Amino acid sequence: MLELESDVIAIDALAEASKKLETEIAKVIVGQNEVVKSIIISIFSNGHSLLVGVPGLGKTLLVNTISEALGLNFNRIQFTPDLMPSDIVGSEILGEDRSFKFVKGPVFTNVLLADEINRTPPKTQAALLEAMQEKKVTIAGKTLPLPKPFFVLATQNPIDQEGTYPLPEAQLDRFMFNIWVDYPSLAEEVQVVKSTTSDVVNNVNPVLSVEEITSFQELIRRIPVADNVLEYAVKLAVKTRRESELAPEITKDYLTWGAGPRASQYLVLGAKTHAALKGKYSPDIEDVQAVALPILRHRVMRNYKAEADGVSLEEIIKSLL
Repeated sequence: MLELESDVIAIDALAEASKKLETEIAKVIVGQNEVVKSIIISIFSNGHSLLVGVPGLGKTLLVNTISEALGLNFNRIQFTPDLMPSDIVGSEILGEDRSFKFVKGPVFTNVLLADEINRTPPKTQAALLEAMQEKKVTIAGKTLPLPKPFFVLATQNPIDQEGTYPLPEAQLDRFMFNIWVDYPSLAEEVQVVKSTTSDVVNNVNPVLSVEEITSFQELIRRIPVADNVLEYAVKLAVKTRRESELAPEITKDYLTWGAGPRASQYLVLGAKTHAALKGKYSPDIEDVQAVALPILRHRVMRNYKAEADGVSLEEIIKSLL
């Protein structure tokens, strides 16, 4: 249990704030409850999320709505094949006084929507690497910090869609969650069509301030984790590596490579946040299992045998749990 009474009160406040956040988002977004919960977990864990789904499922609207509900500055970059790195981080221009001045790019914000991130070549995708990991940008030998908090919420079309470029493994690993956005149910789609074809406008009110979000992120770091839960999270990541002595047969048969140490870190952080949002003061193994799929699915790779046998990544990960 937490030692400080103030932290216990803060966790209760975080759980309450999360419910208010979901209520505000539901004013605009119909369904997609698990997607919304995953994004909220990644934000309070100070991680980034990649939303994968076919066009037209409301991924961009979802990210926009969440930034409004959080009361954060929001910038959007539409990734296209001709996008340059300077269009993301900024560039130096020659001013009227004949000296160079740096003009900040859209990455200098709290919430960055990288829309259709896999429609631009890897060179431009890589412009986000330092920003996502170090929360800073280096330009012309100068290092500039990004605002706090800083999140990248990226949307991506499935890789087999026309005109897409696979994200480099180094960049994929920097996303805490890989979240699948699926088609809505029949009832949800009816509600979506009804609300979007009328003149009714639902306004989203900010629920949290920048200071509150930052303090909740610091709170998550202070939440204690039992040794057996920590060991379970690390072993889960290790089991995805073929060369490990802990690797089960399904890993050796069907995986080309497994998750790295960053997966272990995110499993623990995600479990902490998942527990806190439910009003629990310390995570258990069930909290690790609840966040395992979106954390691991983009960090492991199937081999040809898995594809031939029709074994999906989800089936492999669930068997490891």
